Amino acid sequence: MKTIRLILLLASLAGLFSVARAAETVAVRGILISASNERGESDHRLAAYEANLKRILHAESLHLVGEDSASLAVPSRGQLSLGGQGVQLTTESADGKTVLLRAQWGSVRQDYVIQHGGGTTLLIGPAGKGGDVRAVLLIAR
Repeated sequence: MKTIRLILLLASLAGLFSVARAAETVAVRGILISASNERGESDHRLAAYEANLKRILHAESLHLVGEDSASLAVPSRGQLSLGGQGVQLTTESADGKTVLLRAQWGSVRQDYVIQHGGGTTLLIGPAGKGGDVRAVLLIAR
């Protein structure tokens, strides 16, 4: 009888540990976008974000240049490779309920607090040739 209780106790603890470990990861998807003032059709893969991105980036058309995703433990470091450009990511626990995501893309750095359920942030790079703007959309869950 004591053996069965001990086995049940250990199984319960193992289940709680695995749930706690699952909560300590963050899935991050990154999308590298080129925003242009040239009129034209935007990439259909950006349809869900198109209106907001056009408003924020003051653009007429949007093109998806590259995308990648990573699953990061908290705390840890990782990287996204987006169309030949790297975005360095660092995660750490902010207060036990939220996660601090630090992103660095070239000289652009941003800290973002991810609330329960996830969130989205945008890293905007300098304008390139012809006034095109490059931006990285980060979606965390």
